[in-house]
Amino acid sequence: MNTSGRRLAERTARVKAAATRLGFDAVGIARADTLGPDYVRYRQWLDKGYHATLAYMDRNYDKREDPRRIVPGARSLVVVGQNYYTPHQHDASSDGGKIARYAWGDDYHDVMPPRLRSLASVLQEIDPEAESRVYTDTGPVLEKQWAVRAGLGWQGKHSNVISRSIGSWFFIGVVISTIELEADSPIEDYCGTCSACIDACPTNAIVEPYVVDAGKCLSYWTIETKPDVEIPLTIVGQMEGWLFGCDICQDVCPWNRFQQDCGEERFEPRLGETELSGEYLESLRQEDFSTRFRKSPLKRSKLAGLQRNARAVSTWRRLTAYESDTDQSTIK
Repeated sequence: MNTSGRRLAERTARVKAAATRLGFDAVGIARADTLGPDYVRYRQWLDKGYHATLAYMDRNYDKREDPRRIVPGARSLVVVGQNYYTPHQHDASSDGGKIARYAWGDDYHDVMPPRLRSLASVLQEIDPEAESRVYTDTGPVLEKQWAVRAGLGWQGKHSNVISRSIGSWFFIGVVISTIELEADSPIEDYCGTCSACIDACPTNAIVEPYVVDAGKCLSYWTIETKPDVEIPLTIVGQMEGWLFGCDICQDVCPWNRFQQDCGEERFEPRLGETELSGEYLESLRQEDFSTRFRKSPLKRSKLAGLQRNARAVSTWRRLTAYESDTDQSTIK
């Protein structure tokens, strides 16, 4: 290896060591380039309307295709994974609505950006002229595609990125920079013939391997829709008790047998709760909601949205009880 190659390898190693030191659980490097076929598939997904009412996903398409349109002269993307798994489970005997695992603790939009900015500072220490921008689901960046290109994992049939070492319970952060680093290689897709996530989805939102129709997804309806939009009965009938988000496709993924406790206190369930009761939410005042869920992902749905979701869960329970009673009558 020549002097230039050694210097490149050394600065890349220094960046990865810094990412680990800052608390990230995975790190890889991708070369700043056009996404090519990955972007074509994204456009096809949009053209089929699978983004439902998420209009922002169809904006700034040129920047989503090429990160050099975000940071002129960009050479590298440092892609990191932040494990959020904590060893708690939902209470099967609870009448409360289930909260998706990622939302049990603090919002990752509050946890990750300071670490990403610190990582960007390391890049500038290495190269004082480096220009960088950080993203974590906060701009026109297709984080999953870049995570795959950086070798963090492969995109599973449920569309989440899967790591062989920590499963799929992790957030993705990206630093786009003009600094030159050694790029990693993508890894093989290890989903094989498994269809556990597709088979388990109660609303059939995974319309084909690797393709999710947001308009059928419980997470979309319980998180992304405005509070005054009623959840369709076809979705309510398949709620499976989910109040905010849904983890079914990840819960059944065989690769999550490698899940690890993240050890991050801020991702622990607030007040030890992984569910919330409809009665509690209906009685909650706005000022108490604002205090209770400050810096929590649940604030995204707003109080009215969570109350709507709780009513939908209650309806699902009644429908389920009715179907069960009807089946028993038929048996008799």
